[in-house]
Amino acid sequence: MEPLELDKQKLILKEYGKNIQRLVDHITAIEDRDKRTQSAYTAIEIIKQLNPTVKQENDQKLWDDLYIMSDFKLEVDAPFPMPEKELLGKKPLPIGYPKGEVRFKHYGRNIEKLIEGAILLDDDEEQEAAIIFIGQLMRSFHSTWNRENFDDAIILDDIKTLSKGKLHIDLEKVKENGLFESNTHRDFKLPLQEESRTSKNKRTTHQNKRRPNTGGHNKKRRN
Repeated sequence: MEPLELDKQKLILKEYGKNIQRLVDHITAIEDRDKRTQSAYTAIEIIKQLNPTVKQENDQKLWDDLYIMSDFKLEVDAPFPMPEKELLGKKPLPIGYPKGEVRFKHYGRNIEKLIEGAILLDDDEEQEAAIIFIGQLMRSFHSTWNRENFDDAIILDDIKTLSKGKLHIDLEKVKENGLFESNTHRDFKLPLQEESRTSKNKRTTHQNKRRPNTGGHNKKRRN
């Protein structure tokens, strides 16, 4: 039972199996550096052939695994440096979560971030476009929570609250044009987008005027 226990201990990366582990041990023990390097390149190709799914991995990961299986003792002229052994068991840094409670949970924190970005806009038209976009999102979120009692005034009050009074749009303008309705964003274009679209239409019309009529309907048949 001792050889079996020894094999289990030496099997560092189980996904490659015992044969690859033994091959790496053999390569690590080669004294000549050039032969050792050549054998290491051969081992990388063997791994790719034996494990078709490994071909999708980049070569650096394969070399890193080779170093790991050699217990960081493999000294070769590889295309990638040996990774630091200390990083192998190092725990990743904890993910920082945003602090503070969300004012309106049915909108979420992303709406608050969008409002913060809209406040920073200097151009009045861009800021109004941002308010309309935010209002459409807020209305869609609000409607999932409260379908019966709903008014655009509620959205405007919430925008005013979240922006601390720094964002404003006329309520009558919103209602008359249906700016917060979800289908209006298709018709609403920023000035630069509309200008580009108009210019493109002009070019298309100009090309159509210059294009001769090559249709065959007006040609007379030959007897």
